[in-house]
Amino acid sequence: MTRLTVALISLMFALTACVGTQPALGPDGKPLPPIFRITKRNAAKIQFRVLDSVNALRKASGLQPVQLSAQLTAAAATHSRDMSIQNRPWHFGSDGSSPIDRVKRAGYPGQFLGENISETYESDVETLAAWMQEADTRAVIMNPNARFMGLSWFQEPSGKIWWTQVFGS
Repeated sequence: MTRLTVALISLMFALTACVGTQPALGPDGKPLPPIFRITKRNAAKIQFRVLDSVNALRKASGLQPVQLSAQLTAAAATHSRDMSIQNRPWHFGSDGSSPIDRVKRAGYPGQFLGENISETYESDVETLAAWMQEADTRAVIMNPNARFMGLSWFQEPSGKIWWTQVFGS
């Protein structure tokens, strides 16, 4: 009896392994992207992972590394949440503020050099890779005058992430 039970349980596991899962489809019939969930555990690592990646890219091009700036990160956090409220990725705040205005409001003493934004379900690493594939966003990351970086995000309950990356001298 025990052998029969073990055999049936093994067969059940084998059959469930054969059943494929269908990806969730969007209204256009295309598969939805996998959702990268930012948890408390990985949130603390994201800024440093992006900083390390940015600095590796900059080093490979002979550029000086950048450091995290609390003021630039605060400006990025404000804008990420605001883009979510507006439900559109763009560089202007709902109050009409520009990236320069936000950086000044956050108390950053240096010069604003550029801002990268993204509306996605992708991870920080995938978002950085996408920024590096586009000439204009890559130019912001690889600006030879950059000395400081701020990075923040806002994740909606649906999983959509609004990323903002800011550079300054």
